[in-house]
Amino acid sequence: MIRRIFPMPVHSLLLWLVWLLLNDFSAGHIVLGGLLAWGIALVASPFTSAQTKVVRPLLIPVYFAVLLWDILISNLDVARRVMGPNRSLRPGFVALPLDITGDFPQTALASTISLTPGTVSVDLSSDRRWLYIHVLHLDDEAELIASIKQGYERRLREIFAC
Repeated sequence: MIRRIFPMPVHSLLLWLVWLLLNDFSAGHIVLGGLLAWGIALVASPFTSAQTKVVRPLLIPVYFAVLLWDILISNLDVARRVMGPNRSLRPGFVALPLDITGDFPQTALASTISLTPGTVSVDLSSDRRWLYIHVLHLDDEAELIASIKQGYERRLREIFAC
């Protein structure tokens, strides 16, 4: 019953606080901000989907440390390749089979791949089982797939238990 009246209480509270920070704390703004925050959440709640829950939050800093290290190494590798002769580049597309499920974990994986220099996520198959990636330089497709699955996908599966 209370969920029907206040479908998104945290979002409503945050909207209300932002409204108050942007306006003065008069009685009219307190009431108007509360009504707007409640009304927006009431209208927006049918459009939300169930989000994947973080099961092991202590693994998130490890994931970011691995990502930052890979970004640093990839920056150096891309700079070396770009400064060298262009005929040494072998760009290619790779179809990465996905074991990870859920909208947010798949989006996090695609974003991680795009953040790493030299790779960019291009498309997700309609059945959500394949992520297509463009690579600036592709030596060994199987090795690239294994490194993404072990470096990123495995960790995201542990964090989100999906």
